[in-house]
Amino acid sequence: MRKLIVGNWKMNGSLASLAEIDAIAQAGQDYPKVDVGLALPATLIAPAAAHAGGLIIGAQDVHARPSGAFTGSLSAAMLCEAGARLTIVGHSERRAMQGETDADVQAKAMAGLAAGLHVILCVGETLAEREAGHAESVVASQLELSLPGDADPAKLAIAYEPIWAIGTGKVASVADVAAMHAAIRAKLAELTGPRAAQFRLLYGGSVTADNAPGLLATADVDGALVGGASLTAANFVPIIAAAAL
Repeated sequence: MRKLIVGNWKMNGSLASLAEIDAIAQAGQDYPKVDVGLALPATLIAPAAAHAGGLIIGAQDVHARPSGAFTGSLSAAMLCEAGARLTIVGHSERRAMQGETDADVQAKAMAGLAAGLHVILCVGETLAEREAGHAESVVASQLELSLPGDADPAKLAIAYEPIWAIGTGKVASVADVAAMHAAIRAKLAELTGPRAAQFRLLYGGSVTADNAPGLLATADVDGALVGGASLTAANFVPIIAAAAL
């Protein structure tokens, strides 16, 4: 299975950042067996798409409806027109800060897929849920309620992002990641049958050049959703290189 490495720039970047995007796109050509993407602020999608080369340019969110009175939102068709090829849905920051439910996330995933976008569906537990021994059940429930029923593994990936490890510098142990990814794969088998083996499972949570080799060599880890380390080519390209090993 081809590895997928996607950077999530969150609310970072400006037109001056196109130089970094160019550098990432150029370096990514050295690793043809790895799929590489950047989920950018909406203001950068169109200009970045013009610079992308083989880089997959994406969005960080999408609205579930095709149009209407949804101030500040962007539909899947709008993102496609701007040059996006993928979108993230269900990131923990949106679940927490915007109150998105599993039903909201599922509707967004369905809208993105229907418009032809690739979708990265995020799931993950809080530290309190992990310490209470509920991590796997929480993630399994999110997956069951967020996953479109007819999801195509060629178009949808699952990103496991332990909330307590996002932007904190903390990283789940390789053993914890392996256990959770195995649990996600098992839940996918329950939900989708034989298709389960074809979904790419990404790890997201303070991924860096230092920990990427170990994480990406872990069973059932088919790539990474990278935060702060994706903002510069100097920090992001070594993670791409680790995925090519």
